[in-house]
Amino acid sequence: MKTVFTVGVFDLLHFGHVELFRKAKALGDRLVVAVQDSETVQKYKPESPAVNSTEIRMYMVKAIKYVDDVVVYQDVDKIVEQVPFDIFVAGGDQSHEGFRRAVAWCEAHGKQVIRLPRTEGISSSEIKEHIKNL
Repeated sequence: MKTVFTVGVFDLLHFGHVELFRKAKALGDRLVVAVQDSETVQKYKPESPAVNSTEIRMYMVKAIKYVDDVVVYQDVDKIVEQVPFDIFVAGGDQSHEGFRRAVAWCEAHGKQVIRLPRTEGISSSEIKEHIKNL
């Protein structure tokens, strides 16, 4: 049984998120998704805080049929050491220092790392900007 693991904020749940979960689940038997807690989102993105609470975002992610389990995390390079998995799925744009450390940890511990590109034409940032301009 292969477990796939991915992480994100998943604030304004949209088609791109569901596609990520669908594609990630297809890589294994079980999909675990880590949702970043609101305080950490605020710390790293003070200009774009989460709209929904950590609990609401976890609830919404868990409701997606491709997702088997949901956990909360603060730092990606720490959560990869805590959740058992075989394949780590990251977005092509997830490349900050924490992700680089997480990928290095995965590679050092025999975990497969797969990068999936963003779904074209949709992002939470674009949705927030669109709403702001209404």
